[in-house]
Amino acid sequence: MVDLEKRKVIWNHNGRGKYVLDKFYRRLGRKNCDHIQAVASDGARGFLSSTQAFAKNALIVLDHFHVKKYLLDALDKVRKEELRRARKENNDELSQVLHCNQRFILMQSKKSKKKHDILARLAILNERLDQAMLLKEQFMDIYQAEDQKTAQTNLKEWIIAALKSNIPSFVELGNKFFRKRHFVLNYFVCKITTAISEGINNKIKRLSRTAYGFRDVHYFLLKIHQRCGLLNPRCST
Repeated sequence: MVDLEKRKVIWNHNGRGKYVLDKFYRRLGRKNCDHIQAVASDGARGFLSSTQAFAKNALIVLDHFHVKKYLLDALDKVRKEELRRARKENNDELSQVLHCNQRFILMQSKKSKKKHDILARLAILNERLDQAMLLKEQFMDIYQAEDQKTAQTNLKEWIIAALKSNIPSFVELGNKFFRKRHFVLNYFVCKITTAISEGINNKIKRLSRTAYGFRDVHYFLLKIHQRCGLLNPRCST
């Protein structure tokens, strides 16, 4: 658990899931939980239900970096399906475009000339993957909306388009975003993300590699607080 204002680890535990987050909220106490204003989460069902149960006044924001990961995973699933079909049909030109060495160009957000050329070829060679690419790009444009009302309209249109696409991975994603639409739109009320947590995770991984691992889990948790939390003597408490 990370305090977004202090940018420090305030609690950690050996494990994950709803039961672990429940422990944090119980230790925090009802009064402190009532003062939590907003929580950024990756959208896991257990995390959402735990926060809703304990931090009832908190605004839950579905982290848009994880939203992007959902989109990329769905797109990559379509790419793999079409690549297998192209190889089965001996379609060498399409196989070359969909090969794994082109994967990062397809997945990147940056609109480079090379990506534009690949997308132009896809529009001719494979309509299904081209449609999946358009759905991915259109969803990310939702975050460019000026206000929540506009974002809500754009999200509704995207969900309808995803459900009508008949692409299984995007139909599933459309249903998921429909169930979690309020958490997606909460970003326009409180623009917080889990970016700080992801950065701290990288510090923790580096700490573990530097020590060549830790045999004592409790000692490792303490070292995390010392390096990334309020136990750091260089930080004011």
